[in-house]
Amino acid sequence: MKLVNPDNPHPPLTEEAEEMIAAFARRQAKANGVLMQAINYVGGQVEDTLKLLPKGAKSQINGAARKALQKSYDVAATSRTGVGAGRIKSDRAHKVLATISGALGGVGGLPTALAELPIATTMIFRAVQGVAVQYDEDPTDQETRLQCLAVFGAGAPGPDDDGVDTAFIGARLGITGAAINGLLGRVAPRFATVLTQKLASQAVPLLGAAAGAGTNYAFTDYYVEMAHVHFGLRRIARIHGPDTVEQAFHTALVAARLPVNRA
Repeated sequence: MKLVNPDNPHPPLTEEAEEMIAAFARRQAKANGVLMQAINYVGGQVEDTLKLLPKGAKSQINGAARKALQKSYDVAATSRTGVGAGRIKSDRAHKVLATISGALGGVGGLPTALAELPIATTMIFRAVQGVAVQYDEDPTDQETRLQCLAVFGAGAPGPDDDGVDTAFIGARLGITGAAINGLLGRVAPRFATVLTQKLASQAVPLLGAAAGAGTNYAFTDYYVEMAHVHFGLRRIARIHGPDTVEQAFHTALVAARLPVNRA
């Protein structure tokens, strides 16, 4: 029988909890599927066109990422209570809507793709909120919305992804303007990397419609999977403590030969 550590009032991990943590590690590994690899390939071919853009293009994308995340944070809570919100609850429904949005955004190439960014970001944010609900978190609570925002800092789709940032698993994020700006400053650069890949694949008009649909589906799928890992670990941490869960998750990642992000 496992004894409770007096320095840690939480009960030790059960065999079931350990299996769930290992499953989340495997789920992170599977987040990059065949579709994601295909999108990375297509984007890599088109990305050379972005290198021809003015030097300010990168900062423009960084700024767009921050504004899109800020708007999503502000809008996503109310979007879950609007007309039709009750019908749009499943992961699949959010992926379908994001796919349609990406197709429309890619019709006119880069200009329409840039214009579509806030819409796509809000849809992905809303999908992440939907996952939070599945793990018993209140989607309208500001703490939950901040945790949703943190999910966007979970690396970037692709072979170099470093996965979930476990620093946020048990964190209580300050609900102040400074705290929100600090989190945006940490998350936005990572999300901007994702947007660069997305814009690269949508840069060619008409062809960009198909690429936009594919990237939006793939990125929504990616962040939904990362949200399941993030909020799933948080639920276990509420019972067994964040330090214990974080350590077990890192062990599971190593066992699965996955990168570990402790930042």
